[in-house]
Amino acid sequence: MADTDLPEDLARLWRRPTGSGSRMGRPAALDVDRVVRTAVALADRQGLAGVTLPKLGEELGVTGMSLYRYVGSKDELLILMGDTAFATEYIGVDAVESWQEGIQQWARGLWQAYQAHRWLADLPTSGPPRGPNAIAWMDAGLRAMRPLPLDPMTKVGILTLVSGYVNTSARMAQQLEQTWRQSGRIDPAVAAQQYGREMAQLATPDLYPDASQIFSSGTFESNAAPATTTPTAPAEANFIFGLEVLIRGIEATTFLNAAEG
Repeated sequence: MADTDLPEDLARLWRRPTGSGSRMGRPAALDVDRVVRTAVALADRQGLAGVTLPKLGEELGVTGMSLYRYVGSKDELLILMGDTAFATEYIGVDAVESWQEGIQQWARGLWQAYQAHRWLADLPTSGPPRGPNAIAWMDAGLRAMRPLPLDPMTKVGILTLVSGYVNTSARMAQQLEQTWRQSGRIDPAVAAQQYGREMAQLATPDLYPDASQIFSSGTFESNAAPATTTPTAPAEANFIFGLEVLIRGIEATTFLNAAEG
């Protein structure tokens, strides 16, 4: 397929020439890259809600309407921003000794991207990978799973599962952190202990036999996260724990597929 046959939004995503771009005679001082980089920086400072075309135009010294020369819509701008923010610098699956380590490094790279650009967790799902960075992530994940005797679509399904888990974990951690800061609590461990004590009073054995046993046992007192001034450490620990569970599930799937084959 020639570049001229590509949809214009896809051509812009891959930084290929577009017919409308050449007809509009876009100024050399402004292009898609600069628009997107500025939007990413604005989102890093003000969050996704702070990225509006008028604000972006003000950052660039142009009108918001003039930005339609470079991005077809606000939705397209978000896709461009997401592909740029998920930079390939976060990918690290080549210097590993096993597919398990490769998948873990792949997922932790995604986690790092979410920490560097916290608004990424708020991006709406727009469909399968389409941009150059998104395809690079897909390629790296598949490369990590080369040793697995699974069909290609099963591997794609695993990447979808793992990336969805990272997204959910990052979004939940950010929401909990925001609540933690707004409430003025000193430490997440203290909050966990308070939660355990309150539920021990409310969750009675007659209505919640199994849950009440956990609350009354002091589990949240003894196993709460260690004292810290930030919720980041326990959030990452929870993320890694869940990731290890997922990897064990992939191992089990691989074993079952091999047995059935």
